Amino acid sequence: MKWLYLIVCVFLVTSSCYQPKRDCKAFKNGTFTFTSMINNEEKTTTFVRYDNIEIDFYEGKSDTSSVRWINDCEYIVKKLNPRNIAEEKSIHMKIRTTTDSSYTFEYGIVGETNKSLGTVLKIK
Repeated sequence: MKWLYLIVCVFLVTSSCYQPKRDCKAFKNGTFTFTSMINNEEKTTTFVRYDNIEIDFYEGKSDTSSVRWINDCEYIVKKLNPRNIAEEKSIHMKIRTTTDSSYTFEYGIVGETNKSLGTVLKIK
């Protein structure tokens, strides 16, 4: 019984120290896609990021945003030419985990508590 208790304790200690892989620098530049559900329809956005600028391509239109990196894994996105009040709000992005070709992130409007999760695929 003591051995079982010891094994469980060792497992809990080692698994609680696990840090997911985060090679965020690999995603500061490149071409990416992000797919989301909008009105029960799957929509894909392609965007190109050049360190401090991001150009989004969605449904045949393009839009440019500034990117301000807080650290290697967090940044703030702000549209350069907002078309309405909602687009004037900055969005805080936090990369949670990475793979060789994708990252999972948490995002939300700066100053608000609601957060959402998404996954981006790097295509170039």
